[in-house]
Order: sequence, then C-alpha cells, then structure tokens
Amino acid sequence: MPDLNEQNINSIKQLIRDFAEARDWDQFHSPKNLTMALSAEVSEIIEHFQWLTEEQSENLPQNKLKEVETELADTLIYLIRLADKLDIDLWDATLNKIKINEITNNIYDNMWVSNSSINNR
Repeated sequence: MPDLNEQNINSIKQLIRDFAEARDWDQFHSPKNLTMALSAEVSEIIEHFQWLTEEQSENLPQNKLKEVETELADTLIYLIRLADKLDIDLWDATLNKIKINEITNNIYDNMWVSNSSINNR
C-alpha cells in the first residue's frame, strides 16, 4: 500500500468525485448533507467501541476490526468529498493544523511547567 501523501489524497478525491458524478449524486452532495452523512458514519464507528473496556477496544476481534475498517473508510470518503465541495485542500489544512497544535501544545506545556514550579514552592 502506498504511503499517504498529497498526490494520493488528490487521486482518492478524483475517484470519489468520478463515482458521485457517474451516479448523478452531486445534486445531493451539499456541504450540509455531507456533514450529516459524515456525522452518521462517525457514530457507526462509535458503536463498535461503546461499552468496551480500554483493553477490549485495543484488541478487537478480526471481524470487528474489519467492520471498523469499513466505517473508517466511509468516514474518510465523506470527509474528502466535503473538503472537495468546499474547495479545501486537506493536505495543506492538515499540515497547517499540525503546526498550530505544535505551537499550542508547547504553550500549554510551558504553562503547565511554570504552574507546577510555582505550586511546588
């Protein structure tokens, strides 16, 4: 399986776009509808983990793991389609968000260290 990269995301985006256009589904793929579908798919992932212990959730039986895999794929399809409809470059958006998280988490880490030092005096 190839590594995930910008080219692969764009290839998947085009496959999804072609699939929808071939079935005349574009008329139904408004951002609102895609967001609702995305939410429903995430809920289907949650169903597989609801009421499991942490250990059970990390050791799913093969058949359950396959079902989760399918739901994750459904979720990714809707996410990519939504980004496509909104003309959002998911690759760039993801890299930008990781940078933001690094900055934010460094700030919070530094605040925690500062507060811990004060509280330990």
